[in-house]
Amino acid sequence: MASTYLQRTNTTPTQLKKYTLSIWFKKGLNATSQYIYSNYQDGNNRAYIVFLNNDKIYVYDKEGGTDRLEMTSNFVCRDVNAWYHIVYAVDYRAGGSGGAFTDRVKFYVNGVNRIADFSVTSSFGYNSNTSFQIGTTSNKHNIGCGDNTQNTFDGSMSHVNFVDGTQLDASAFGETDATTGEWKIKTSPSVTYGNNGYFILKDGNSVTDQSPNTNNFTVAGGTLTKTEDCPSNVFATLNPLYYEGRDFSFSNGNNTATGTGSDNWNSRYGLSTLGMSSGKYYVEAKVTTTVNNQAILGLINADTNITSSFKDNGVGAVERLGRITGSGSNLQTGLTAWTNGDIAGATFDATNGTLQFYRNGSTYGTAISSIPNGTYLFGTNAYEASGVVQFNFGNGYFGTTAVSSAGTNASGNGIFEYDVPTGYTALSTKGLNL
Repeated sequence: MASTYLQRTNTTPTQLKKYTLSIWFKKGLNATSQYIYSNYQDGNNRAYIVFLNNDKIYVYDKEGGTDRLEMTSNFVCRDVNAWYHIVYAVDYRAGGSGGAFTDRVKFYVNGVNRIADFSVTSSFGYNSNTSFQIGTTSNKHNIGCGDNTQNTFDGSMSHVNFVDGTQLDASAFGETDATTGEWKIKTSPSVTYGNNGYFILKDGNSVTDQSPNTNNFTVAGGTLTKTEDCPSNVFATLNPLYYEGRDFSFSNGNNTATGTGSDNWNSRYGLSTLGMSSGKYYVEAKVTTTVNNQAILGLINADTNITSSFKDNGVGAVERLGRITGSGSNLQTGLTAWTNGDIAGATFDATNGTLQFYRNGSTYGTAISSIPNGTYLFGTNAYEASGVVQFNFGNGYFGTTAVSSAGTNASGNGIFEYDVPTGYTALSTKGLNL
C-alpha cells in the first residue's frame, strides 16, 4: 500500500465496549514507524495499532482524555515474506467487575493469543468506553494510516474485518491446516457484524463492504492496486533482510531495487525471498534506469557467502553490454546492450539445472546447463548509483504500473508481460507445490 490509506466515517455503534478487528497483512518495510489501523476524533479521543521503528506492535486507546489502554509487544514482526494475521478483540465488560485484563483484551498473531507477550503501561477499568468505537460524524476508521493520515503502512493488506458488538477468537477468521499445521485464512467468515462492522479487501482491492452492511470505504490517499500475492499464495519478492551491503534500497513491496550511493558491486544486491531446489520457474525484471548499461538479473546458490558481489558469485548473470557472466568469468559475449524499458526474463529448471535468459520475450543467448544441485535464489545487482531494476515475480506489475498486455501462462499462477514458457510457473508458494 505504501502511501495508500483507506477511510470511512463511523456511525452509531452497536456496542461501545466490545469489538473485534481482524487483518491479514504482509510487510514491505521494517525499522520504520507505520500504522496498521487507527480511529481519530481529536487529541482526547483516538486509538491506533502501529508498528514502532523497532518492529514491535504498539496499541493505544484514549477516550475522554483518559488513557484507556497502552501496550507494547515484547516480540517483533520482521518477516517480509510472510502474511501475518492479527486479531485484536476487546470486551470491556468481560468477566464482570472482577474480571482479568486478559479476559477483556486479546491479541492474536497467526492464531495464537499473544496478550501475555505485551508490556502493558496502562489498562482500562471495567465498563470503560473505547475510542475505536466512538460513533460520531467527525471521526474515521483509517486503514493503513494514523492520526491525520501520517506514517502510512508499507506493504499489503487483505481480508480486513471489523465486528461491532462481539469479542471473537482468531478461529472466526482462520484455521490450522490439517496437513501442514500452518495457520490459514477463512475467506468467508461467519460472524454478525453489527452497525459499524465491515469486510473489505476480499479477493482483490475492492473497498466495497462485503458484509451484509453497506459500510464502504474510500481510497483517501495513494493508489490501491490488486496483487496476486495473498494469504493463500505468497509470491517471492526481493528480501531486504538478506542484505549485507549498503547504498541500495527496496520499494514497491520490495519488488524494485535502486542503487543509492557510490559505484560498488559489493554494496548492492537483492535476492529473492523464496528459493528453488526443484521445479521450473519464470521471472521478469524491467531495466527502468541503467547507468553505463549496467543492470543484472541472475541466480545464486542460497548457501553462497557473498564475499565480493552478486556478479562474481552468481550463475549466468545478465551484465552490462549484454554479457552473460557467472563465477567471475564471461560465459557469453557479443550480445546487444540493455536500454531503459527492456524486460529481462529468466527460466530456471531447478530439477535439471538449466537457466535460460530472455530479452523482451525472445530467448537471449544460449541456455546455461549443468548447474549443480542445490537451492537457488533469483537476484539482482543495480551496480551504480541510481540504477533501477523492477521485478515481476508474478504480481503483474513493474513498480506501480501493470503489465501492458499479459502473456499466456498455462499454470494459471502469476501474471507476466510475456508468455510464460511451457512447463514453467511463478515463484510462489503455489508454484513450489505444483
